[in-house]
Amino acid sequence: MFFTYLRRELRRRRKAALVVASGLALGIALVIVVNSVSSGMSKAQDKVLESLYGLGTDMTVTKAAEPAASSSERPRFQFDAQADGEDEEQSTDRVMVQGFQTLSSSTVTEVGSQSGVSDAVGGLSLQVIKVSGQFTRGQFQQDQSGGGQQGGPGGGGTGQPQGEVRGGGADFDVNNYSVYGADVTKPALGPLTSSKITSGRTFKSTETDAKVVVADTSYAKEKKLKVGSTVTVKGTKFKVIGIATPDSGDAAANLYIPLKQAQTLADAKNKVTTIYVKATDSQRIDSVKSAIQKNISGTTVTTSADLADTVSGSLSTASSLATSVGKWLSIAVLVAAFLVAGLLTSSAVSRRVREFGTLKALGWKSGRVTRQVVGEAIVNGLLGGALGIAVGLAGAYAVTAISPTLEAQLGGGGGGGAGGGGFGGGPMRQTASSTLDVALTAPVSLTTVALAVGLAVAGGLIAGAFGGWRASRLRPADALRRVE
Repeated sequence: MFFTYLRRELRRRRKAALVVASGLALGIALVIVVNSVSSGMSKAQDKVLESLYGLGTDMTVTKAAEPAASSSERPRFQFDAQADGEDEEQSTDRVMVQGFQTLSSSTVTEVGSQSGVSDAVGGLSLQVIKVSGQFTRGQFQQDQSGGGQQGGPGGGGTGQPQGEVRGGGADFDVNNYSVYGADVTKPALGPLTSSKITSGRTFKSTETDAKVVVADTSYAKEKKLKVGSTVTVKGTKFKVIGIATPDSGDAAANLYIPLKQAQTLADAKNKVTTIYVKATDSQRIDSVKSAIQKNISGTTVTTSADLADTVSGSLSTASSLATSVGKWLSIAVLVAAFLVAGLLTSSAVSRRVREFGTLKALGWKSGRVTRQVVGEAIVNGLLGGALGIAVGLAGAYAVTAISPTLEAQLGGGGGGGAGGGGFGGGPMRQTASSTLDVALTAPVSLTTVALAVGLAVAGGLIAGAFGGWRASRLRPADALRRVE
């Protein structure tokens, strides 16, 4: 009887049911689109952050840089004196640890032993400044206008030739580039994992002290390097074995070499600047961070959540809008839809006074009438939910199909040090900031769909509560008053 009456009433009041369902559908569709876009923003931001610290890295451990070096500690370049008539080219380079204080290699083991840490690997970030060029001696030219010698005040000659030195000088070129020492025994962790080897190969786990190098594609193009070429760093020749192209298009370092070689070049034996950490579970990242900071004093632990604040541009703006304005707008629309659905249901009950009064006169109890009204409202809510899910999925698909491009500007406080941002001190960027273009998608998860269904049922219950309360107050006498 319940379902028969329910089906008949819904068929008879199709327009009213459609109005209620449409209002709920609008709010539910908006919730789906906002949640999907927010999820897409999160994925886009994760993609940007991967370009900074590498795939699989959950956090990095560094030690803040010391105050600026005194003048006696600044890089000094010395050149040999040349004999007369020699104008040979000279060059000298300095290899310096970049951006952060060094940590002992034993700290890597200590970090790796912390509870919740799956793996830890160290790296050494270096900056190489090479100065090369030559001095050219000037030529003394005698002044011919005065006969070669000039008299003094009494007309006597001084005996000194008169003239000037012309020409000569110095022409030097400064080449500044970054080198990163990577632990080749753990290739699955660290900044090089965010790059793809597009030519040649990556390091072998046995090449811990080999004179081999992987070059960034932009640097290789600038210096005309290819697989098999030779690169000289501080007098040591390295063979190019691979060309790496960052997934994000933003180079992290110009050259990658085995960690031991980097430590030798920088005279930093058993030292690292950055420790890349992978947690056993993403849910334990915060607790692992706290444990490292507590047990290993003097270190700075940076997670992707910390670094996310350094991402600006249209991606950050859109993410803020989706998170704040979008969600509050969804809530406002949902509240309005629920209230309208409740008022429309209550109004419909008012127009059915004779019907419900007659049913009560025939023996229907108030509870049965209330259940009938609530049942109709829930069905309207489910219809609105189905319509809202369809519209929401269509909206999310449209966003994904269009894939609007957002800008993400990186830098300014993520890692500090020379060169700008980096994930807690990894290989520094070559500029103070950089810009990436990220395509926005709007993935719809099962959780979002389940939320939509829950909202549909909640909307029906709220509308039914309005109408049921109104119906429960009707008396058979109210129906007789409406009889003409």
